[in-house]
Amino acid sequence: MCARSEAVELEVLGAEGSEARVPPRPLRLSLLELLGKLVRRDQPAPSHRRAKHNHRFRTFVSCENERRIKANNREYNAQFRYANNYIKTSKYSIITFLPLNLLEQFQRLANFYFLCLLVLQLIPAISSLTPITTAIPLIGVLALTAVKDAYDDFQRHQNDSQVNHRRAKTLRNGKLVEEKWASVQVGDVIRLENDQFVAADILLLSSSEPNGLCYIETAELDGETNLKCRQCLLETAAMGQDDAQLGAFDGEIVCETPNNLLNKFEGTLSWRNQHFSLDNDKILLRGCVLRNTSWCYGVVVFAGKDTKLMQNSGKTKFKRTSIDRLLNFLIIGIVFFLLSMCVFCTVACGVWEWLVGRYFQVYLPWDTLVPADPTWGAVIIALLVFFSYAIVMNTVVPISLYVSVEVIRFAQSFLINWDEKMYYEKTGTAAKARTTTLNEELGQIQYIFSDKTGTLTQNIMTFNKCSIAGVCYGDVVDETTGETLEINESSEPLDFSFNPEYEPEFKFFDPTLLDAVKRGDSHVHDFFRLLALCHTVMPDQKNGRLEYQAQSPDESALVSAARNFGFVFRERSPNSITIEVMGNTEVYELLCILDFNNVRKRMSVILRKDGEIRLYTKGADNVIYERLKATKGDVKSKTQEHLNKFAGEGLRTLALAWRPLEERGFAEWKRRHHAAALALHDRDEQLDAIYEEIETDLLLLGVTAIEDKLQDGVPETIANLSMAGIKIWVLTGDKQETAINIGYSCQLLTDDMAEVFVVDGASYDDVNKQLAKCRDSIRVVNTFMPHGPRSSDAKRDEEPNGAVSGRGANVKLNAPAVSVVTFRWEHNSLAHSNEYVSGGAHTSEPHEHANDDSNGFAIVVNGHSLVHCLHPKLEEKFSEVVLHCRSVICCRVTPLQKAMVVELIKKSRKAVTLAIGDGANDVSMIKAAHIGVGISGQEGMQAVLASDYSIAQFRFLQRLLLVHGRWSYYRMCKFLRYFFYKNFAFTVCHFWFAFFCGFSAQTVFDEMFISVYNLFYTSLPVLALGVFEQDVSDATSLQFPKLYAPGHTSQLFNKTEFIKSTLHGCFTSLVLFLIPYGTYNDGLAADGRVLSDHMLLGSVVATILIIDNTTQIALDTTYWTVFNHVTIWGSLVSYFVLDYFYNYAIGGPYVGSLTVALTQPTFWFTAVLTMIILMVPVVSWRLASARARGTLAERLRLRQRWRGAAPAPRTPSARRARRSVRSGYAFAHQEGFGRLITSGKIMRRIPHADAAFSALASLPGKFHARPSSPPPEPKAPTQNLDTVDL
Repeated sequence: MCARSEAVELEVLGAEGSEARVPPRPLRLSLLELLGKLVRRDQPAPSHRRAKHNHRFRTFVSCENERRIKANNREYNAQFRYANNYIKTSKYSIITFLPLNLLEQFQRLANFYFLCLLVLQLIPAISSLTPITTAIPLIGVLALTAVKDAYDDFQRHQNDSQVNHRRAKTLRNGKLVEEKWASVQVGDVIRLENDQFVAADILLLSSSEPNGLCYIETAELDGETNLKCRQCLLETAAMGQDDAQLGAFDGEIVCETPNNLLNKFEGTLSWRNQHFSLDNDKILLRGCVLRNTSWCYGVVVFAGKDTKLMQNSGKTKFKRTSIDRLLNFLIIGIVFFLLSMCVFCTVACGVWEWLVGRYFQVYLPWDTLVPADPTWGAVIIALLVFFSYAIVMNTVVPISLYVSVEVIRFAQSFLINWDEKMYYEKTGTAAKARTTTLNEELGQIQYIFSDKTGTLTQNIMTFNKCSIAGVCYGDVVDETTGETLEINESSEPLDFSFNPEYEPEFKFFDPTLLDAVKRGDSHVHDFFRLLALCHTVMPDQKNGRLEYQAQSPDESALVSAARNFGFVFRERSPNSITIEVMGNTEVYELLCILDFNNVRKRMSVILRKDGEIRLYTKGADNVIYERLKATKGDVKSKTQEHLNKFAGEGLRTLALAWRPLEERGFAEWKRRHHAAALALHDRDEQLDAIYEEIETDLLLLGVTAIEDKLQDGVPETIANLSMAGIKIWVLTGDKQETAINIGYSCQLLTDDMAEVFVVDGASYDDVNKQLAKCRDSIRVVNTFMPHGPRSSDAKRDEEPNGAVSGRGANVKLNAPAVSVVTFRWEHNSLAHSNEYVSGGAHTSEPHEHANDDSNGFAIVVNGHSLVHCLHPKLEEKFSEVVLHCRSVICCRVTPLQKAMVVELIKKSRKAVTLAIGDGANDVSMIKAAHIGVGISGQEGMQAVLASDYSIAQFRFLQRLLLVHGRWSYYRMCKFLRYFFYKNFAFTVCHFWFAFFCGFSAQTVFDEMFISVYNLFYTSLPVLALGVFEQDVSDATSLQFPKLYAPGHTSQLFNKTEFIKSTLHGCFTSLVLFLIPYGTYNDGLAADGRVLSDHMLLGSVVATILIIDNTTQIALDTTYWTVFNHVTIWGSLVSYFVLDYFYNYAIGGPYVGSLTVALTQPTFWFTAVLTMIILMVPVVSWRLASARARGTLAERLRLRQRWRGAAPAPRTPSARRARRSVRSGYAFAHQEGFGRLITSGKIMRRIPHADAAFSALASLPGKFHARPSSPPPEPKAPTQNLDTVDL
């Protein structure tokens, strides 16, 4: 702030010398204070305020870093010209729509290019075409775009009007007046009632709930539907709903300037000579809805465009596909090609006019603008012809291309939305394409960056196992054999019906734990008593049943487990917690809550009962172990073994501990704690230091193990995507061990890998050394074992420093296998294979190995190590290592680091990236990637709202990419190849005709034909091709993921394919023109009529061109639908219908030309001969290519045609590769709720809605070896020669 709110407070406190003592201030604050004095102007003080206080703040020229507001004082606030509450998100008005929209559209290069052509066509001296040839397509494109923009803006106008006309109750002179939202201003005090939207960002003054509490729903801000709690100052809460007191409220607020930080607010309230600190817990933001609160009052702090909602409604980063970028480059190339043809024709025209034309001025007189001198006359004519040919051949730059591309993408988006196989019945959620511009990019994904919790896992926590006093509970053991039985759907859960408060959905299978509870085992009772007491859960009664509202699913699962075992958390007050232990009520005095945060990784409560004070703690196992009291015995070591065991099963662990406290020592600690809680500076740091003092000498009770299950189909999806050549990275906030376990569970990590590296260095030098070792190991393996692993028993011991963890490479010296892709005997080295076309070009990335299950590296990078890996000096080395790895797991990373990793790959690899997540912490990653996919999950809708595509389950990602993405890319590439072919075949005919018309810019075709060729005659067939075409079925696309490979290297459309299409088009145009020209030159009909007229030739060439286009697209179509038949054959018929209608009904200049041509055998002979010359090379080339180097899709299609449907890939023996890694702390929890509980204020009731506070705080741990005893898990299908028996 300009003088910082603290400095302002101290200044005013100093003015009231007797009321408060000013502490020493730093020089910086003193200088800022002096600056503040310089911009204040003294004013007479009103009688009703303290003179000195008002004297200093009466008129203040606000600086850029703070905002000053006086409640109920519009005159004072008006001087700062704060934004009013009127919202305007629309771009146009009725008056400005046409000029602004046209200005926007002509900023697009293609539109501006055609506008310039239209202007040139209006000049008779240089135009041989009527302006209508360019005006019709240009106006059509502009009109379609304008209608779309107008509709979108009309929707925005309606939304703005609806919002601005909402009613708000505002205090005016002590009375409530109903006004429009648009009339509310900064400083007004407004009243909100239950279920009303908050009109502006307001400081909460009072509410109907005890102690000024209220509840809000923030769905419009962050997508969360669970309730949030806000609380006003007790001093303002005393005003209640007394309109007179609230109308006389004259507090002054000094706060931050408008910003887009939803979870941050800093300010100070000065009122009645007191100063109060303001934070985000006292602010209600615009867009929130008041829930379960009868009424509340607040003073407007930010209004209109200054509100945090509007500050966050900025434009999302515009994303363009690689095909879009290529098209822009190609269009520039086409323009240069057009200019080169124009220059050639210009020079040729000048030469012809100088050598020949000047002698024929009697028959071809020069224009009056042309000088009579032969040389200068030829030069001027040639210059004019340059512009004439630019007009004639402008169709080589297709304006309809952009419209067609958008139509195809729009239709493809609907196909994604309508796919019933991506519909999740459990939640009623369908896949949704939230953008229509990125569909084909889904078929070119090379890297997937995925969140873990809620994306790969279900984020539904269940109490699975525990260890108490060194005894492990949760496994079901066969009493006769002593073997551990696998728990499945047929296993019988324990009966908890003895407990009236049990939950029927809770399941536990080990009877020994329930027996220990019933027989009164003291350790077990202390364990569950801690779970029932140490938390910030709120109890609620719904329909006579006890329910819990927790900040995180982890905490809810633990309190629920204690409840079912007979330790029921009943209620809490500001100073007490009541639980019921096996039917007996126990009341504990709550002395303090030591709140959770991401740094502490633990939370504690201090309780008193029967004169005994105890501290209960739960948190990360490594954090708790560091604070345990040194004791003899093997409880710690046994518990450590159990931690390793739980990690092997992918469970999330918490350690539980306690310690007794002395009354005197606690009283002294409490005094210092109270002082730290009131500190104005570094409050959090002081509190953490105070907490550290008391959370020592703990006694270990045990550990809990919570299961966060994988979503359905995750291993199979990851295996198929990997087989498609996509590298998958997991970027998670969870700790290292938990992430590694999930990696093995979902087959990102396997025993078959050559190496799994772990980079966890704490310093730059450590990370540098670890990366160097990783790089050296990769080089060794690639040098001496180039064809993958050799021995299933070859194991590497983990290095002492944990830098490179050898994971037992299974190295096999097998004979070269038959590639399922190329169907040839070949090695695994990517340098000798091609993933799509046998014998094709080698990849330019020899270091990337084939995605074979028996090969590859993986790397696990810790968050604090990633900071150094992203350092500019280590970035290149880090990139070199990770690009050799098939799988990468980055754990304990922040949202910003997620985005930085994505940006690193985008920058270093120029690869197409996709990010997928389900929570707010994934938003930055989703926005940074080329394509963002949001999952509708347990963590809210933030990721979905920021995404380009949304799905309900991770398993749907393989269908989105391997089916819809691949089809979209395949269709778009085929569309573009054909589109450029037909345009060059059409346009270059004018160039060949130039040699026979003296380069005079005379056109071959009728002007109307030129205008509607791309709009009507050839548009619908190519659109049907782009929307419905498919080379193989969706089932085949999923069975053979290698079909996805061409998109990685842009094999289906690139500069080479573009040149092939244009050369093919130029060859077609040459044949189309020369054969009819040769046939009809000096031609005579059987009855002696002359056939060698210009209009007849133009009609013949145009007709054969349409026939050729129809035949070509029929050859290109492999998947025929009714739409393809109607559009292809219908377009051919429509050509003749429209030609006759235009020439006969409207009276076109070419009337009768086509009729004469069709009645002559010469036309049919010419058409057949031309089509044979054009089609035979095309068909021969395709047959030869398919036979010599056919693609996998062609071979599969051929096999299906002759042998029926493709067989389903064989599923190998079920096996799950798992590793011994000790699980650590993985706890989703949010800081701050404990402060609300212990602040001496408590809710009279809990709102009748789900008030779970969900926020992910994924925390770290250590990596240790553990014995592997994994249960079997089905492995994803693999492909071998048997699956494609040709």
